[in-house]
Amino acid sequence: MDGIILAGGAGTRMRPLTLTKPKPLLKLNDRPILAWSLLSLRGIVERVLVVVHYLKEQIAAYMREQTIFAEYRLIEQRPAPQGTGHALRCCREHLASEDFLVINGDDLYAASALGALSLHEFGLLASPRRDYADFGVVRRAGTGAFLCIDEKPPPGKYAAPAACNSGAYKFTRAVFQYQPGRSARGEFEITDYVSAAARDRSVAVVETPFWLPIGDPAALEAAQSVDVARWIPAPQSPA
Repeated sequence: MDGIILAGGAGTRMRPLTLTKPKPLLKLNDRPILAWSLLSLRGIVERVLVVVHYLKEQIAAYMREQTIFAEYRLIEQRPAPQGTGHALRCCREHLASEDFLVINGDDLYAASALGALSLHEFGLLASPRRDYADFGVVRRAGTGAFLCIDEKPPPGKYAAPAACNSGAYKFTRAVFQYQPGRSARGEFEITDYVSAAARDRSVAVVETPFWLPIGDPAALEAAQSVDVARWIPAPQSPA
């Protein structure tokens, strides 16, 4: 199975740290964030596609040096990034497997949860958050079936904590039969692919015990005290 890491963004909310370095290469617990992403997929996928654009040469150099995955490919978002859905589409012709995982390059997940997600045809990882208004709440039917994602709802709309979309997905190639248009932000959103698929197929919601979104310098500083290796098994020496 292939895994896709979305790592093409400019990391504008992480400036000034990302003025000269791409966000996936910022250090967390003495490893680049990208190393943790690769480690979280190790043993679940055999090959990774890393979607790049901003300062892509630095990510290419890191991928040549890392020893976590021997099989990988860099996929550039061309002519420029147009959202997470566009990044997904850029990978279509380069996938070697029928089904695949997709994860955000600036979020970290429990490896065990990614393993559980990989067992489904279509699915996403969700995590309960009290600050759900900053994220997308996963709405489910009474049976627990996925309905849709309510993006950044107003505080008080849901009882806290509410299950939020963490940005990790499982798809098969059938996802490319859907052709959602641009969102209100003018981008192609991967969540619109999930919602389109849910109209005619089952989309699993897998809860993860660990989700670490790293959106800005304050979040990165706070994350330094998190025992990431508890959730993502890692070798003794930095990868």
